[in-house]
Amino acid sequence: MLQKFFKKFTSISKDREELLKQARQEAENITLKARQEAYQIKEKAETDARKVASDALEVEKRLAKKEEVIEDRENQVNKERQSLNDTRNYIEKLKKDIEIKKDQTLARLEKISGLTQDAAKNLLLSGWEEKLKGEIAKKIKAAEEETKKEADEKAKNILVDAMRYGATDYVSEYTLSVINLPSEDFKGRIIGKDGRNIRAFELATGVDVDLEEEGVIRLSSFDAIKREVARQSLETLIKDGRIQPARIEEIVKKTGSDVDKTIFKAGEELCHRVGVFNLPAEVTQALGRFKYRFSYGQNMIAHTLEETRIGIALAHELGADVNVVKLGCLLHDIGKVITDKEGSHVELGVELLKKNRFPEKVIGCVAAHHEDIPFPSVEAIIVYISDAVSGGRPGARHEDFQEYLKRIKTIEDAAKTKKGVKEVYALQAGRELRVIVKPEEVTDDEAIIMSQKIKEELEQKFDVFPGQIKVTVIRESRAEATTKI
Repeated sequence: MLQKFFKKFTSISKDREELLKQARQEAENITLKARQEAYQIKEKAETDARKVASDALEVEKRLAKKEEVIEDRENQVNKERQSLNDTRNYIEKLKKDIEIKKDQTLARLEKISGLTQDAAKNLLLSGWEEKLKGEIAKKIKAAEEETKKEADEKAKNILVDAMRYGATDYVSEYTLSVINLPSEDFKGRIIGKDGRNIRAFELATGVDVDLEEEGVIRLSSFDAIKREVARQSLETLIKDGRIQPARIEEIVKKTGSDVDKTIFKAGEELCHRVGVFNLPAEVTQALGRFKYRFSYGQNMIAHTLEETRIGIALAHELGADVNVVKLGCLLHDIGKVITDKEGSHVELGVELLKKNRFPEKVIGCVAAHHEDIPFPSVEAIIVYISDAVSGGRPGARHEDFQEYLKRIKTIEDAAKTKKGVKEVYALQAGRELRVIVKPEEVTDDEAIIMSQKIKEELEQKFDVFPGQIKVTVIRESRAEATTKI
């Protein structure tokens, strides 16, 4: 019995030791695993900490750099502000010095001449008054002579009328637009009380309105763009029914903007028809003005299309650079629609192309198409030949119409250079010149003197004076105010 118990005890002890050994082994394994995990966590934490520190350092560097840039900009702005203040102070000082010198000069002139400023002004005006008296007497004498010759001139007038009506179809193609009226009642509304509506319309558009023919209104102007703006504006006013000066100005302004869009679209269509795309907007707008421009009676869009197609065909036959010829033909006359600068159309066209950085070979084609310079390339010769073929074919051009345009431009230019002039319109085929001046820059007395100076300049510009030209200087003051609501 004891022996069995001892064996059993021995077996239990062995099992216990075995269990303890396994427990220790498992404990060691768990501890080792825990240490490994702890090490990994520690490594990951250190890596993350290093990354965060690195990111923080990078952000700190960026912030420091931005602060430096902001500080530099602040310093630059402060310098510019100081420079602006210095310039403003300098200008103010110059103004004061100029006023002082002006007063001193006036005082010196008064002392030398023995006349005050008002006395000198009165003397000048009295001189012009005497000159105007002589002008009136001259006109009276001319009227008397005209009456004496009335019988002899009657036959000439009949002949001139016949010639004028015989040429109506030709002239209307270029200088007239006709609008059909719903009824004759609209003529009275268009004229307005004391003629104020029709005067406002003619001043706003710069065209001559003829109401003599029953059922229609004829708009006359050598400038096709002004005439188109007037035509669309009048049609809109007739449909709208509200015809009065303020509304007329509003419609004319809006229509002018719409016509500008039409011109740009015409320029795009012209470019696309010859295979040219993505030209600068300024150049495309100028090409669109060809729609309303005639050279020696030949429409410039038709001429440009014809010439460009001829040039492309020649370039293919001769193995020249087709793209250069195409652009040269398309742009050769672009200077003709630049009216706000002085110079020949070749010079103005070259200037515009240089401004928009066109290739030198294209600029050379434009510069040489009237042989102003030696031909710089075979492409320039092709452009010249194409232009000559298109313009020289029978029936393409009419010299008389071009001369008429030159005369009208000469008449308008006589007034455009005068100080204080806002707008100038030549009406009735050049028989009347209307000059609208800025009221804040030109006084009533100066307007009278300006009309006489323009008249004398016109008489000097023409070797043979082309009939009588009536010069009308208009000075109009306005006061406007707009409520908040």
